[in-house]
Amino acid sequence: MIYFVPEASEEYAAIGLRGNRMGYFASRSAPMGAVDAEVVIATFFNFHPGLVHRAMDGAWDLAAPDVVLAARLRAVDRALHRGLDDLCHAPETIELAALLRRAADTAAEHPEGRPLFAGHARLDWPDEPHLAVWHAQTLLREFRGDAHVGALMLEGLSGVEALVIHAATGEVPADVLRMSRDWPHDEWDAAVEELRSRGLIGEDLTLTDAGRTHRDWVESRTDERSLPAYEPLGDDGCARVRELGRVLSAAIVERQLLMFDLGRLTD
Repeated sequence: MIYFVPEASEEYAAIGLRGNRMGYFASRSAPMGAVDAEVVIATFFNFHPGLVHRAMDGAWDLAAPDVVLAARLRAVDRALHRGLDDLCHAPETIELAALLRRAADTAAEHPEGRPLFAGHARLDWPDEPHLAVWHAQTLLREFRGDAHVGALMLEGLSGVEALVIHAATGEVPADVLRMSRDWPHDEWDAAVEELRSRGLIGEDLTLTDAGRTHRDWVESRTDERSLPAYEPLGDDGCARVRELGRVLSAAIVERQLLMFDLGRLTD
């Protein structure tokens, strides 16, 4: 939700960052330190390199990584208080924070090949339960995300090709994926033709049988490499995480903390 709420833009602007794009790339990469745009391109994977270079230009001169991280946490705190209200310190949130921290701490024992996750794993844990839940789910998201990038690479997909495959599932419109990652039409179309030539998508731009097999392998392999984080919780602990998490997720959606604005993302 931190990538969608107005509190993030406000906090990043207050420390001098320019625009939503700079705020997004700087805040998510800040745990790795003052890295160059090339590192962001490599770890974020599916954004057009030109976009990343433009967005990151001068970011660390405007605000050091620790300043950006502090701004991000302030934004999270403000947004969650707005969206969750009395749930922030509820017993259920405290319980969820403890469960997720077990999973995230276990994930931190497996940083190999996960640079974006490893950067986040070095950060201090917030004390307040709603912030601990957010920090834990951020860690677990990056833990899986790095594994996903590895699986995509093993299957020989570039960043833009991964987006075309995603669009071909019908889950997200192609224009949303293309525009939010700033891929020009010609480069997107070239990726489409490459995937057609490989038999992964058809003339109707949906997945072929081979494409579905390919997609299923990537997702299954990603899930497998993410499992170590959740093993200490067992089936009952994971079920409890889902039960508790749904309450917070429903509140966040109901109170519109996940409103998608393509215009904001392309700013």
